[in-house]
Amino acid sequence: MTDTQPWQPRHNRWAIALAVTLVAFMEVLDTTIVNVALPHIAGSMSVSNDEATWTLTSYLVANGVVLPISGWLARVFGRKRYFLLCIASFTACSFLCGIADNLWQLILFRLLQGFFGGGLQPNQQSIILDTFPPEQRARAFGLTAMATVVAPVLGPTLGGLITDNASWRWIFFINVPVGVFTFFAVTAMVEDPPWANLGEKRIDFIGMGLIALGLGCLQITLDRGEDADWLGSPFIRLFTVLTITGLVAAVAWLLWTRKPVVNLRVLKDGNFAVGSLLIFCMGAVLYSSAVVIPQLAQTVLGYTATLAGYILSPGAILVALLIPGVARVLLPRVQTRLLILFGFLCLAAALYYSSGLSPQVDFTTLTLMRMAQTFGLAFLFVPISTIAYATLPREQNGDAAALYTMFRNISGSIGISVATALVTERTQVHTAHLVANLTPFDQPYLDTLRSHAEALIALGRAPVEATRVATGMMLQTLHQQAQVLAYSDVFLFCAVLAAGAAPFALLFSASRASGGPGGH
Repeated sequence: MTDTQPWQPRHNRWAIALAVTLVAFMEVLDTTIVNVALPHIAGSMSVSNDEATWTLTSYLVANGVVLPISGWLARVFGRKRYFLLCIASFTACSFLCGIADNLWQLILFRLLQGFFGGGLQPNQQSIILDTFPPEQRARAFGLTAMATVVAPVLGPTLGGLITDNASWRWIFFINVPVGVFTFFAVTAMVEDPPWANLGEKRIDFIGMGLIALGLGCLQITLDRGEDADWLGSPFIRLFTVLTITGLVAAVAWLLWTRKPVVNLRVLKDGNFAVGSLLIFCMGAVLYSSAVVIPQLAQTVLGYTATLAGYILSPGAILVALLIPGVARVLLPRVQTRLLILFGFLCLAAALYYSSGLSPQVDFTTLTLMRMAQTFGLAFLFVPISTIAYATLPREQNGDAAALYTMFRNISGSIGISVATALVTERTQVHTAHLVANLTPFDQPYLDTLRSHAEALIALGRAPVEATRVATGMMLQTLHQQAQVLAYSDVFLFCAVLAAGAAPFALLFSASRASGGPGGH
């Protein structure tokens, strides 16, 4: 191989991209598909909902720990060999989760599933980076976006359909045929370029330990904080201290040691640093908004899990249709940073529109709100991913993909936890504000209470009982209104985050996907 004859894969690039993206899609799907099945798992295993939640926490902890070191593991074992190991182990653990007899078996298998699943996304991304030349990466990332953007949205819908019509065990069994197919497809088609396997032998035990401590404790804090009353709990305070200690020490060590397990110096590249920041913001908004809408539909409006999932599905279809057009038509013709700026502004406008909720909001309106949000997302993932890697040396693709995926996934966990906490906190605030009007001196309250009581008396209730029931109805209405206002506040905060992220897009190089700095 010479400079005039650069390395290129022997098999069709798009077949390779489809194979590696398919298994990554299943891994991302597993981060959200379990959520709606937790009550079914708790019931079948005779445990509490809080105990069943550890099946989700264990997966996120293992997944978060292995993400940043996946580039190093690929160098140690060889990228293709490590990718195949992750596919085979993820598939086997999925089957074991499906046949688990008790909760502790399920938690153990989910922990292993998350550990091996964590190596799939970064290696899938680095394989695509090396398989496609820079001028074709935008279209390839359009395929990757199906796993990153569409999978977490489809997860709750698919999970609800499976658990309502079959068994929660099938949310794990469906991974098996996909895993077997992709294992053989990757074996047959994927090759490692000469620069992918550097023969790394040194093990940075200190770096790995600090990363495991910091990110593991962070995931536990985020996932369990809401149920444990955050810093009001000694358990959460301890893990918060461990998180800060582990992350600060990990950054210091990784910057100081000569051969770190993760090369943080890839963040010196301006495009990659800005891309990591913006994908962090996009991930937080994507995951938090994807959780807030079905939560509102179920807890306030009384929708079933399946019906709540259907609210998200048209948005997922819309973004799946838009992304190829953005990659093929707009990226080669419009400056990438302007597309990203437009995407964040559209997302901010859609979230601001979504903040205008009312207790009478219907299914169609919620669906349109979600579709408006996904319209902006379609202009973000592919452009950000394309320009983030544009000026990086190809030898750094492994570490960069690991960090990039870590930022996106961690931001999703943070977004979900913050959004859930805000709903609780803002509901309390609005309840305190609204209850001040429920006094004998507030004439609209008295008129409404009298109207309810008279209606109940007309149905045969005694006057005293009618007044008591009418008061309860008023309190129920007040609580529902407070909850709706709280969800409106969360959408407004997300809109502010999206609007605040938009100007950072201008820090990217002024270029198009077909040319400019770094060949993007």
